[in-house]
Amino acid sequence: MFDVYLNYKRDYLLVVPRGKPIPIHENPGRWRKKKAAAAVSDEIKLTVQKHGYYRRKLGKAQN
Repeated sequence: MFDVYLNYKRDYLLVVPRGKPIPIHENPGRWRKKKAAAAVSDEIKLTVQKHGYYRRKLGKAQN
């Protein structure tokens, strides 16, 4: 299980293992929990295993 967060501007996505704190260098007061995810992509799983978290910039919505 993973916890999914969006930052206050909603332009970054952060994924951490469930129950783990937000990394201190990621400004912990500026993230909002969006949901919990049972399954994530292999790319996200590998990055979380390697770094302890996954973060990426969200793109603009396509119309």
